[in-house]
Amino acid sequence: MDLPIIWAGLIAFAVLAYVVLDGFDLGVGILFGVERGATERDTMVNSIAPVWDGNETWLVLGGGGLFAVFPLAYATILPALYPAIIGMLLGLVFRGVAFEFRFRATTNWGRLAWDYSFAMGSTFAAFCQGLALGGLLQGIKIEGRGYAGGWWDWLTPFTVLCGFALVVGYALLGATWLIWRTDGPLQARCRAYAIKLGIATLSLIGIVSLWTPFLHPRFLERWFHWPGIALTSPVPLLMALLAWLGWKALHNANSHIRPFACALGWFVLCFAGLGISMFPLMVPPSITIWDAAAPYDSQLFLLVGASVLVPIILGYTGYAYWVFRGKVKPGVHYH
Repeated sequence: MDLPIIWAGLIAFAVLAYVVLDGFDLGVGILFGVERGATERDTMVNSIAPVWDGNETWLVLGGGGLFAVFPLAYATILPALYPAIIGMLLGLVFRGVAFEFRFRATTNWGRLAWDYSFAMGSTFAAFCQGLALGGLLQGIKIEGRGYAGGWWDWLTPFTVLCGFALVVGYALLGATWLIWRTDGPLQARCRAYAIKLGIATLSLIGIVSLWTPFLHPRFLERWFHWPGIALTSPVPLLMALLAWLGWKALHNANSHIRPFACALGWFVLCFAGLGISMFPLMVPPSITIWDAAAPYDSQLFLLVGASVLVPIILGYTGYAYWVFRGKVKPGVHYH
C-alpha cells in the first residue's frame, strides 16, 4: 500500500470537512456584525449551538494527523505560519468563550459586548485561516530539512487577499445555512446577504485562481499545459454551473437547502483545484508527500487507529445533525 497517499487523502478529507462544517458557523458569527436584533442573534446562535463544537473535531484530526504522519511537513509549516496559526487559535478560543458567556450576560450592554466579541473572534479566525492558506500556497523557504524564511514571509498581498476571500466565503456559507435553518424576516435578509456575498465570493475566487498559477511554475504547467489542463478544466466549468444553480435558488423563495448546497459545492471545487495544483507536494515548492512521511510502520499503526476513529466521528456528527434538524424558531433556546 502507498500509505503516504492514503494518509494525504485522509488529512485532506479532514481539512475539507473542517472548512465546510466549521465554515458555516464561523460565517454565522461573522454575520453577527450586521444583524442588530437580539432575537435574531439568539436564533442565529441557536441554529449552530448543537453542532459547532463537533465541527472543530476535524481541525484537531487534521492537525494531529499532520503531526503524526507527516512530521517534516508539520515542522516546516508551523514555524513559517506561526503568527497566522496562533491568531486563528486565539480567535477560536475568544469566539468559544463569547459563545457561552453571551447567554449568561445579565445586562444588555454585557450581551452586546459578548455578541461583538463573538463576531470579531469568528472574523479574525477566518481571516487567519486565509493567511495560513495563502502562506502555504505561495511557498515556504526551506534549506535542508528546516524553515529558512523570515518572520514576515507569511504576510504578503496574496495572503491578505486569501484571508479576505475566506472571510467573505464563510459569511456566504453562514447566510445560506441560515436560509436553510430559519424562517421569516431573518431568512429574507440572509437571502439578500447571500446574493451579494455570492457575487463577491465568486469574484474573489476568480482573482485568487488567476493569481495562484503564477506563484510557481509547477502550478502554471498544471493549469495551462497539457495534460494537466485535462484535469483542471472541469473545475471552472462546474463552478459556473453551480453559480447558475445557486443564483436561481437564491431568487426562489421556496428553495431553502439548495443555496447552502451550492455554496458548499463552491468550496469543494476550490479545494479540488487546490489539490490538483499542489499534488504531489505537501509543502510547496519542494517537499512532496513521500518526503514528509513518517516511517512505514508508524503510518500503518496510526492507520489502524484512524480506521476506527474516523467512522465514529462521522457517525456522531451525522447523528447530531439528524437529531437537531429542522427550522430554528425564535425564542426556542438551546442553552
